Amino acid sequence: MKIGILGSGAVGKALGKGFAELGHEVILGTRDPKSVKVTDWVSKTGNSVRAGTFEEAAKFGELIVLCCLYRAVDDVFNLAGVSNLKGKIILDTTNPIADEPPVNGVLKYVTTGRESAGEIIQNKLPDSFVVKAFNSIGSPLMFRPKFEEGTPTMFICGNDADSKKKVEALLTDFGWDTLDCGSIEASNALEGLCIIWCARGFIEGQWNHAFKLLKK
Repeated sequence: MKIGILGSGAVGKALGKGFAELGHEVILGTRDPKSVKVTDWVSKTGNSVRAGTFEEAAKFGELIVLCCLYRAVDDVFNLAGVSNLKGKIILDTTNPIADEPPVNGVLKYVTTGRESAGEIIQNKLPDSFVVKAFNSIGSPLMFRPKFEEGTPTMFICGNDADSKKKVEALLTDFGWDTLDCGSIEASNALEGLCIIWCARGFIEGQWNHAFKLLKK
């Protein structure tokens, strides 16, 4: 599959490396494809990966991974071109986190809590299929995480069943169990998982954890 990644931070690079290891072609979309940090990463990651502009990544990808800061999505969509995202799965990893330090380990949202980032992004891209995933785990654990307690659970949501099935297949390849939480409105709950995941990190100084759904 051709994967277009919108964002070249730690999440974009971790997922891009994972997709490349699975044999997919990847364009890492960024504001400056020739920056040293980006070109060094590309040279170390393999021949199936290259860097490009947001527009190049959006045009190239059969599946688009959105992993810029949520606060930058409007700018990124303008640079990528909304028309280039039409009819495509948008794997939304974003969380609406404010640019403020946590209070007693708890981060603040930039949204009101009435509408999630996932819902807002779907409204901005009415002709795309937004699937929320990878928003409640740290980038070092995104690809084939190993835990003594077993395989961790990735919670996803979105309005299109076929798109979620495709994302679930990719998550299986990435080493995750998947729980489909329903329509994009469930993003409110999934984005709350990010706050919980980060709280343990801020309070205990440990970032080596993931969520697991236990079934009886």
